[in-house]
Amino acid sequence: MAWIFLFIAGIFEVVWAIGLKYTEGFTKLYPSMITVIGMAISFYFLSMAVKTLPIGTAYAVWTGIGAAGAVILGMVLFGEPRNLLRLMFVAFILVGIMGLKATSGNN
Repeated sequence: MAWIFLFIAGIFEVVWAIGLKYTEGFTKLYPSMITVIGMAISFYFLSMAVKTLPIGTAYAVWTGIGAAGAVILGMVLFGEPRNLLRLMFVAFILVGIMGLKATSGNN
């Protein structure tokens, strides 16, 4: 169950990371509310995951999901640069996440 909690936490990290772009420095009410709610949900599920997962593994996976998701959505939503090297480095992040899961001992 901890890995499911961690995945949910990572998804909501992407939500709030992308939400930051829409808040325009927290001057827009609804995007700001969604961003803060996303943060709260993300931290809640991360806290649930670290009850049983090692903190180093959980934190690295959580930030990895957030980083990879933010890069991919940045390309899709905001027209950020898309090239083979960027995609390769996102793939490295995803491989790192899978490696940490595989070696955590909490599968």
